[in-house]
Amino acid sequence: MSDPKSLRNLEHPDTLVPEDLPTVLPVIPLRRGVLLPGGVFTFSVGRPRSLAALQKAYSSEEESAAARHDGWILLGVQREPVAEPAPSDLLPTAILARVTEGPRAVKGPALYVATGVQRVWLRGFPSTHPYLEAAFERIPSDWPDTVEAQATWEAFRDEVLASAEVLGGEAQARSLLAVTSGDHRARDRIVDLVAGSLEGPQEWTVEVLQTADPLKRAEAVMQGLVRVREVKAAREAIRERLQEDAKELQKEHLLRRQMEAIRGELGESGDDELERLKERLDAAGLPDEVQKVVEREVRRLERLGSSSPERSVAIDWLERISEMPWNVSSATSGGSAEENEEGEEAEPRERVDIDALEAALDKSHHGLAEVKRQVVEHLSVRLLAGKGRADVLLLVGPPGVGKTSIGQAIADAMGKKLVRVALGGVRDEAELRGHRRTYIGARPGRLVEGIRRAGTNDPVMLLDEIDKLVQGWQGNPSAALLEILDPEQNHHFVDHYLEVPWDLSRTLFIATANDISQIPSPLRDRMEVLTIEGYTPDEKRVIAREHLLAKLAENAGVSVDDVEITDAALDLVIRGWTREAGVRQLQRALGRIFRAVAVKKAKGELEARLVVDAADVVGLLGRRKVPDDEEEQLEQHRPGVATGLAWTPVGGDVLVIEASTLPGKGQLMLTGQLGDVMKESARAALTYVLSHAAALGISEEAIRDKDVHLHVPAGAVPKDGPSAGVTMFTALASLLSDRRVRSDVAMTGEATLRGRVLPVGGIKSKVLAAHRLGFKTIILPRRNGPDLEEVPQEVRDQLHFVLVDHMEEVLDTALEPADEPTRIHHGDVGAAPLAK
Repeated sequence: MSDPKSLRNLEHPDTLVPEDLPTVLPVIPLRRGVLLPGGVFTFSVGRPRSLAALQKAYSSEEESAAARHDGWILLGVQREPVAEPAPSDLLPTAILARVTEGPRAVKGPALYVATGVQRVWLRGFPSTHPYLEAAFERIPSDWPDTVEAQATWEAFRDEVLASAEVLGGEAQARSLLAVTSGDHRARDRIVDLVAGSLEGPQEWTVEVLQTADPLKRAEAVMQGLVRVREVKAAREAIRERLQEDAKELQKEHLLRRQMEAIRGELGESGDDELERLKERLDAAGLPDEVQKVVEREVRRLERLGSSSPERSVAIDWLERISEMPWNVSSATSGGSAEENEEGEEAEPRERVDIDALEAALDKSHHGLAEVKRQVVEHLSVRLLAGKGRADVLLLVGPPGVGKTSIGQAIADAMGKKLVRVALGGVRDEAELRGHRRTYIGARPGRLVEGIRRAGTNDPVMLLDEIDKLVQGWQGNPSAALLEILDPEQNHHFVDHYLEVPWDLSRTLFIATANDISQIPSPLRDRMEVLTIEGYTPDEKRVIAREHLLAKLAENAGVSVDDVEITDAALDLVIRGWTREAGVRQLQRALGRIFRAVAVKKAKGELEARLVVDAADVVGLLGRRKVPDDEEEQLEQHRPGVATGLAWTPVGGDVLVIEASTLPGKGQLMLTGQLGDVMKESARAALTYVLSHAAALGISEEAIRDKDVHLHVPAGAVPKDGPSAGVTMFTALASLLSDRRVRSDVAMTGEATLRGRVLPVGGIKSKVLAAHRLGFKTIILPRRNGPDLEEVPQEVRDQLHFVLVDHMEEVLDTALEPADEPTRIHHGDVGAAPLAK
C-alpha cells in the first residue's frame, strides 16, 4: 500500500476532481466487485449499455475532452446480479471514478482500469438509453475535528498497527499512517484503503461503501480488521493442530510396529480379536473350498497393520463367514451332521410329518382343499427324494386369502424357521445377490442375511410379492432369481459379499403373488403354481367364526365371550361392507365392532354379554359400503346394458358394458380406458352384429346414419383382455334389437368375428364374483366346462351354468323375448335412439 500510486490516491477529492465536471455522468452497474475511494479496480464490460457508457466517458484521443467527459464515470453497485439492471436495481451510493486505462485484452471481453475518487449520491436518472446516465451529489469526505473523532482515529491507528501482518507488514502500515500526521483530510481516504485491502465478503464491502459517516465507517473497518486477524489466527491454530495429530499418528504407528516385532521375537500374539475370530471359524465347520479362502484371508489380515483401512473390512467379512450356519440344519437340531457307515458326513434328511402338516393346514385355513392337497404332495416328494427334488411353490391369489400364512403353516409342520423376504418394490439386483466388498457399507443379500438370522442352513424362505419386483437401472432382480430358484444351479450360489459358494438347495422356497402375468415367463417356468381364487360367503362366515373372532377380541383387549355376533349380522357385514375375494376387509370391519365393545367395557357400561344382530350393524359400522345387489341389477335392466365377468389381481369382479346410438356416419366410439385387445373385441362384435342384423331382429332404421358409443364404467381404471367380447356382443345386440338383457345373467368369453365363443381364464374367480353379487345364471364358453370342477359344490348348486359355442346360444339365454314391452325411462342408456 505504500507504492507511489497508492500514496497519490490519498490526495483530497477536491484536488482531484475538476471544477467544471458535469453534474450528470454515465453509469456502469457493477455486477460483481466493489470499488472504494482511493482504490484501483479492473473490470470487464460486455453489456451493450455499459459499452455505450464507456464510449461516452472514455473514447479515443481524437475526440474532445468535452465529448468524452475526460474519462469520468459513475460506478454503481447492483442490489442483485440481474442481466439488464434498471435504475431501481442500483444502490443509492455510487463511486465517482475515472477510467485511466483502456482495452488491453486481445481475446474475450475488453478490460478497463478505473480509480475511485469519491462517494456520491445518485439523485436521478435523466436517461436510460443508449446507456444509464445519472445526476449525482458528492458526499463530503472531511474527517471531523472533534474529541470523539480524535479518539476514533487513535483506536483505528492502533488496530491497523496490531493487524499489520494482514496488511502487508508493519513497515507498510507505519508508512501509510505517517502520511496523515499533519493532514486530517487524508484519514477518511486511509480508512477506505484499509477496507479495500481486507479479504472480506462482498456484502461487508458494500456496507462500507454505503456508510457515509466517516466515524461509523472507521468502526466498521476496525471490526473487519479484528475478524480477519482472528480468522488468520484460527487458521494457524488448525494447521498446527493437524501437524501435531499427524506426528502423533506417525509415532503411534511406529510404536505399534515395534511392539509387533518384539512380540514376534517373544512368540506372543498381540491380536486377541483375531485369535477369537480364528476360534469361531474353526468351530463353524466350514467346507473345504470355503476353508481355503478363509485361511488366505486370515494370512492377509495378519500382515495388515492395525491402522489399515482394509483391516475392518476383512474382519467384518470373516465375522459374517463365522456366523453363517454352515453345519447347522433343522434335521440335526442344531448339532453337527450325522455320519454314514463309511464314516463320511451323511446328507441331512428332511423331517416332514405329513399328518401334522395336514392338521396344521386344516387348523389355519378353511377350505382350499386343492391347494392343501398340492402342498402335501409337494412336501411328500421332498421327504422321499431328498433336497432339491421338488419345484418351488408359487401361491397366486388376491390379497387376504392366506398365502403368507400357508407358508408359516408349512414351516411349523416341518419344524423349520420361516424367513420372509419382502420383494415388493425391490429394483436392485444387489438386494438379492449382495454388494461387493469393494463398496463402502457393503452387505450380503437378503437371502444370505435371512439364513444367517434363522441360524439354520435349511429354513423355509417365503419370497413375498414376487410379482412386485421392479426392473431399474441397477439391474433386473427377477433375472437373479432364475439361478436362486433353479434346483440345478442354486446348490452353488455365490453371494457377491461372501464370494464363496452357499448351498441354497437345502432351502425350501415358497413364493407369493397377486398377478401371475407380471412374473417373467422364464421365472414362472421354475415354479409350480398353486392358485387360491378366494372364498364364498359361507366360507367367510366359517373363517370368521373359527379364526378371526378370537384373534380380534384379543387385539381389542376384550374376551370373546363379551360379545356375540349373530349369523344374520355376520352375513350382513360380509354382503354390505366387503366386496373382496379374501377376508382382509372383513377382518377390519369386525375389528371395529370389537373396538366398540372395548369402549363400552372401558367405560364400565358393559354389564352383560353384548349381542350384535343385523339391526345393530349400521349403528356400529356406519352406512353400508356395498349397494344391494338386487337394486344394482334392476338399475342395469335396460336395452344396451350387459353384465360381464372380469378377473383382477384382487379377485373376480363384474364388468358392466353400456351401449348407445346417436346420429352419425356409422362410426364406433369406445370409452372407459380400454386396452388394444378390448378395442379389437368391440370392433369384431359390432361387425358381427351389423352383418347379421336381419337374423338378430335389427331394423334398418336402427342402424341407418347412426354412430355407436360403447362405454365401460369405472373409466379411471384401465381395462384390457378378450374376456369381454361376449358381453360387448350382447350389449350391442340388445341395443340395436331393443331387447333387454336378463338382470340375473352374467357372462364371459372371447367372441370371434364369425360368432364363435372361445375359452378364457380365471373362471373360478369370476364365478365366485357372480355368486357374491347375486347372479343366478352364468354363460361360459363350453371349453371352460372342466374349470367348473374348481368351483365349490355349494356355489355350483346355487347357480345355473349355460355352456355355449356360438353367439346365437348366448342371445337365446341372455336376451328377453322381443314381445315383452320395454319401459323407457328418462336417461336410459340406449333407449332414446330406438324410441320409435
